[in-house]
Amino acid sequence: MCNMHGKRLSCPPFVPSWRETKEWISFYKKALLYKFSIDMDEFEIEKRKVIEFLLDKEKEFFKEYPFVYALFPGSCNLCLDCPIEKGHECLKPTLVRPALDALGIEVTSITDVDFSESVLYSLVFLE
Repeated sequence: MCNMHGKRLSCPPFVPSWRETKEWISFYKKALLYKFSIDMDEFEIEKRKVIEFLLDKEKEFFKEYPFVYALFPGSCNLCLDCPIEKGHECLKPTLVRPALDALGIEVTSITDVDFSESVLYSLVFLE
């Protein structure tokens, strides 16, 4: 079990099951796969920048696609100190998106992955 289970809204048990995910993903006809090169020495900062970029892309794409939805590359880290982990409410619940892997989406089933690279992957669904 992932060490973030139950600690972030982007992770189980707070996200849809793989069956529910399969159902809502089937609604979408398009998806963009993003690959972000990151500095592993600044992982949390870099991941936060990626998440903010994805949320900005959602807003941008919304003008053309009213059903746009991004997935996070791993657990949410919008806040420096997650209140969920301390038993408090999320400060940004409308901004949290599920993590790819939390939904059972295997990036290696979509693209070739070079595990020697310092990268994060994400999907943005468009309809």
